[in-house]
Amino acid sequence: MSLNPMSIHTLVDVVPHLPASTSVLIRGPHGIGKSQVVRLLSRKIAAAENLGDFEVIDRRLSQMTEGDMIGLPSTNGEVTRFNPPDWYKRACDKPVTLFLDELNRATHEVMQAAFQVVLDRELNGWKLHPQTRVFAAINASSEYTVNEMDPALLDRFWTVDLKPDTQDWLNWAGGDGNINGLIIDFIGHTDKWLDPPKNAEPGSVHPSRRSWERLSRCLESAGIGDAPEDPRFYPLTMGFVGVDATIAFLDYAKSADSRVSGEDVVERYPKVVDKIKRLSQDRVNGVVERVAEYVTKNLTTLTDKQGKNLKAFITDLPGELRVSCWSKLTAHGLDKLELAKAVHKWCAASILDVFGVPMGEKGVGVTPNIPGVFKSQSPSKKK
Repeated sequence: MSLNPMSIHTLVDVVPHLPASTSVLIRGPHGIGKSQVVRLLSRKIAAAENLGDFEVIDRRLSQMTEGDMIGLPSTNGEVTRFNPPDWYKRACDKPVTLFLDELNRATHEVMQAAFQVVLDRELNGWKLHPQTRVFAAINASSEYTVNEMDPALLDRFWTVDLKPDTQDWLNWAGGDGNINGLIIDFIGHTDKWLDPPKNAEPGSVHPSRRSWERLSRCLESAGIGDAPEDPRFYPLTMGFVGVDATIAFLDYAKSADSRVSGEDVVERYPKVVDKIKRLSQDRVNGVVERVAEYVTKNLTTLTDKQGKNLKAFITDLPGELRVSCWSKLTAHGLDKLELAKAVHKWCAASILDVFGVPMGEKGVGVTPNIPGVFKSQSPSKKK
């Protein structure tokens, strides 16, 4: 049970109000985003205090020796003095975020050096810059092979047990995380797969917030982020999140029409055009419905970007669906006159093209090509 639970949203709101001299300890299981939270906090503090380039110096203490932490001695012939490592000296010379990760996996000597940094904000006489912030993170659970935290050291921190909720992760994934949209949709649809199960067997592969991030990078690198039918999609996914999560994810991914919203089309069509082109006509018709709903419910006119996206979408539709989309977009008539004008400006040419009628003066007198009603003929052939 967490002793001092806090969500990411609350943590990000509270920490910038702590004095710079207060060190922060973030406890929690692996893969929940502790390091990303520190970077988010660093950006927020830098903006609030106008610190400019507020560098994050990330040090994994589990990988460091005593010399890596405190530096090496030099002598002038009479006395010796420890020269600090370059990263620690930067934290003394200018404001930075000093992030001491995996603190409870460090050797005893490294932890003692960290104790002095946290307690006195100095190391062997080298004092941190007054605006340098110190953060530390540990995996706090009986599942991990870690060293016991000295109560005297723990007492020097402002301590929280990070308990991020699903919305915390979704907000990050859709923003700074730049996570694959299919993964975001899947977790938003069923968040049971976001974190490892409570009864996970040691050594087994299960999903975590970190593993979804790594999977996203892998799928995008392979160029199959929106192609669940690709034979590489399943094995690549399985290696990151395990068999059960992969089966659920793949099943969701193959219901592709649920992944393309009206907002996707109107606001970012180039990113979803390939998905739409792989859909059956019935599913494309579902996308048309969502586009019309998004436009008529949320917009009163079209920006140039929205107009170009909508025009490209309608142009890519087969003729029957073009006409259907046009009808739905203009169904409100005079009640949304400005919207109707904007739709006409960007999309009328694509609709007239269905009937073989050019835009402008060239289309005057041209009989629409509507099977069973009119037979198209050029103006030169009309009597």
